[in-house]
Amino acid sequence: MPRLPAVTGQEAIRAFEQVGFEVDRVSGSHHVMKKAEHPYRLSVPVHGRTDMKSGTLRRLIKDAGLTVEEFCDLL
Repeated sequence: MPRLPAVTGQEAIRAFEQVGFEVDRVSGSHHVMKKAEHPYRLSVPVHGRTDMKSGTLRRLIKDAGLTVEEFCDLL
């Protein structure tokens, strides 16, 4: 498995926005993102400058239909 970069929630949101996701709503500390004609919504945790946990990030990348390499290119 490729290594995941250490990213914050805000950095992940910027990367997902580059592939067409947009913030639908903010629910507490989670930003819910959606994309037209995409089956999943992404719930990205934003906890200040704290890096996201690797399992959470890996699942968000998979749900977005990206590979880790594609996600790293978006950063």
